[in-house]
Amino acid sequence: MSRILIIEDEPALQRALAANFTFDSHEVLTASDGRTGYQMAVDNQPDVVILDLMLPGMSGFEVCRKLRAEGVTTPVLMLTARGEEADRITGLDLGADDYVTKPFSVRELSARVRALLRRANPPHALPDRLRIDDIEIDFRSYEARKSGQPLDLTRKEFHLVQLLVARTGEAVSREEILNKVWGMEVYVTTRTVDTHVANLRSKMERDPRHPEHLITVHGIGYRWAGGTS
Repeated sequence: MSRILIIEDEPALQRALAANFTFDSHEVLTASDGRTGYQMAVDNQPDVVILDLMLPGMSGFEVCRKLRAEGVTTPVLMLTARGEEADRITGLDLGADDYVTKPFSVRELSARVRALLRRANPPHALPDRLRIDDIEIDFRSYEARKSGQPLDLTRKEFHLVQLLVARTGEAVSREEILNKVWGMEVYVTTRTVDTHVANLRSKMERDPRHPEHLITVHGIGYRWAGGTS
């Protein structure tokens, strides 16, 4: 589960962003002024900071500058009503990783956050093939067979299985799956992951109601139980 810190002094916008990222199964922290937000970023080690520029107490520019001066490398996405090029350049020069100008699409913002999370967590080496039970999957050619017969998997299903197999035995969060399989696509949520897992179980598990390989880790995501080669 990724932790997102939202430093935003507009109550309605702060609530809307918090609700959106909570719905996507992120842990959300909020602050309404720069000084509090800065301290929360230092103390709580979030995975991404969404930082408004126009804040009481300490501007977003100053928050970002102090975080980078302290050696905090957490990705920072700056959020502001000001769209001048000079502001964007200043924010990026101070160490911000991305910049969004109000008004904005929440779905675009979510996609940008996913991209930051993806860049902050380099991918594991992905397998080329999988052999398990009577199933054979070649991830390079996107070919799959079950009991010698073609197994119809979508491109996203191939990528989802490949990611989980690369992390065999580990719990992989829905958010990470979404980040790495769907990336910048904006019209998806963590429920999309659940739907794809259910479809995969129906195609790959002997008893989809009692899966042996695609295991649910409650409150987190999914785990591949084994069987790579």
